[in-house]
Amino acid sequence: MSSNNESHSGPGGSEAINTEIITLTRFLTEEQTKHKEATGDFTLLCHSLQFAFKSIAYYIRRASLINLSGLAGSANSTGDDQKKLDVIGNDIFISAMRSSGRVRILVSEEEDEPIVFDEHPTARYAVACDPIDGSSNLDAGVSVGTIFGIYKLAEGAKGTKEDLLRPGTDMVAAGFTMYGASAQLVMTMKDGPVNGFTMDSALGEFILTHPDMKMPRKRSIYSVNEGNSYWWEDPVKEWCDTLKKPEKEGGKPYSARYIGSMVADAYRTLLYGGIFAYPADKKSPKGKLRILYECAPMAMVFEQAGGQAVNSKMDRMIEIIPESIHDKSGIFMGSYEEVQKVIDIHNKYKK
Repeated sequence: MSSNNESHSGPGGSEAINTEIITLTRFLTEEQTKHKEATGDFTLLCHSLQFAFKSIAYYIRRASLINLSGLAGSANSTGDDQKKLDVIGNDIFISAMRSSGRVRILVSEEEDEPIVFDEHPTARYAVACDPIDGSSNLDAGVSVGTIFGIYKLAEGAKGTKEDLLRPGTDMVAAGFTMYGASAQLVMTMKDGPVNGFTMDSALGEFILTHPDMKMPRKRSIYSVNEGNSYWWEDPVKEWCDTLKKPEKEGGKPYSARYIGSMVADAYRTLLYGGIFAYPADKKSPKGKLRILYECAPMAMVFEQAGGQAVNSKMDRMIEIIPESIHDKSGIFMGSYEEVQKVIDIHNKYKK
């Protein structure tokens, strides 16, 4: 017997209809109207980015069905064996950026040299991206993602790679997409809030689900590959030891959470707080992560969400100028106070 106050809407229950959904398309349009000087070029570029993210999300979902995982038989610019999906993700990105008509230069992790779109000589933007970050985890069903940074070209830029050897402070926007159980897009514009969108597969749209993301000031979670600890510098070893033997934190050690897919580790750290680290070490003195399309975009997101991001010399990550388009760096990024602990220990060693 059903009582009078129960819903009689069938086995699916009743669904509240939200008619005020903010899609990414609507969000970008509303942002554009706030800037009287806007030409619409940036908005059009973002629509092309959005299409690339949707396409990659689709292919990742289908990867196991249509045999897109596994190696493609070639290696990328940094020596990693390429997965078939890496190649597809890269092709999708190149095509989307070319067809936007708003991009002059594209730097991709999968390409040794920048791609210059000479058919758009007056295009005003440059994009740096890692089309599918964490792809070595794909076969295991672990979340992978896309990381991107957008630069506005200086007046008189000639359309060469030197136009992109600039600090992250010059970016006009940055963010990443994570392709997990659902596709999550985190995006921020210069000096603006960090906003999180979730892909609604039924609508085929990214929906604003996490407006104005702010990360906790501190959290007892650390994310680092301790398999490399033998090669770490002494301050990094001491920092990691203090997390396991926290005398001042009531004796409770930090929780270790390391996925090995930068976007997945970054997204969790952004939501829950804590710290993600990939320090430079004696084996990789320049670090492993690329400044232009991994470290700088993440640094912009984390700083604008209230956190910090520094390199292994404790310099502010977003101010580092890459020496080449695939230049690398160590990085510590996360909650403000967690990164500050790393800085304080390093400063002690400098004395």
